[in-house]
Amino acid sequence: MHFDYQMAMGSFLVAIVVGLTGMGGGALMTPMLTVFFGVPPLAAVSSDLVSAAVMKPVGSLVHLRRGTVNLRLVAWLCAGSVPTAFCGVLLARALGHGDRLQNVIEIALGVALLIAASGLVIRSYLTMSAGGPRRAPRDTSPDDAPSAPISVRPIPTMLVGAVGGLVVGMTSVGSGSLIIVALLALYPKLTANRLVGTDLLQAVPLVWAAALGHILFGDFQLSVTLALLAGSIPGVFLGSLASSRAPGGLIRWALAFVLLASALKMFGVGTTPMAWALVAAVVVGTAAWCLLRAWNGLRPLPLPHHDTPPAQPVRTGHSKADTSVVTH
Repeated sequence: MHFDYQMAMGSFLVAIVVGLTGMGGGALMTPMLTVFFGVPPLAAVSSDLVSAAVMKPVGSLVHLRRGTVNLRLVAWLCAGSVPTAFCGVLLARALGHGDRLQNVIEIALGVALLIAASGLVIRSYLTMSAGGPRRAPRDTSPDDAPSAPISVRPIPTMLVGAVGGLVVGMTSVGSGSLIIVALLALYPKLTANRLVGTDLLQAVPLVWAAALGHILFGDFQLSVTLALLAGSIPGVFLGSLASSRAPGGLIRWALAFVLLASALKMFGVGTTPMAWALVAAVVVGTAAWCLLRAWNGLRPLPLPHHDTPPAQPVRTGHSKADTSVVTH
């Protein structure tokens, strides 16, 4: 059995992003397998989910030990996602076999990737607008401080899990990219690392259910899975350790760019049109983002401040009323 070291290195880099942000596992790993290594889409989905079933607990245990997990949210999400994840595998199989099935999986992957990229942009906008003068002052407490208690909404949370589980079962995309964005919309008081920790833990039974379905009914390839595991286990561990200290804004934008490129590739867009589309997305997206920041009362570009600190009064030993300059 041939071991692919390049595939292992690619999975290591993807897993670091997963550990840092809770996103990008299937959204990056599956397109990486199909685009760069020529793995058939269904085999890529199956192998990625089986490796994720081993990778996800590594990152989630780090967050569980730190206390950055909301267990009630995890329970309600799993109540919706576990059964639908298994059903997603059966639905993918019911759509056909051979080239027809691969085409359906590619289109489903492309749609899921576009949704994931859009969700990342929406999440960044919500985070940015929450700190602008047009909104109430944001909470500036550190991520590791105790978060305010939240009121769990069982039905919406279970529906999010159900939709996410179905998409994950069919495409392997969504256990992080889609569900974590929905969690942010439902529970904006959750701090960033608690969002990541909660999402990583709820993804464990979700991907287990989907992985079992793909082992039984999918196109599982052991050689691909072993290469993914060799890189992803240390990668997700390192990313999870750094998740509470590393800024995620730049990573989210880079991830959205990669998701868009992967989606265009899944839709069969040629290299030259895809390159122009990505350039246009960067130019138009940057201009639109600057306008949105200005509309929210922020500087168009988040450049670092270089303000001169106010001059400190010279201590001369005289009384506060004496403002004369002492010369020697």
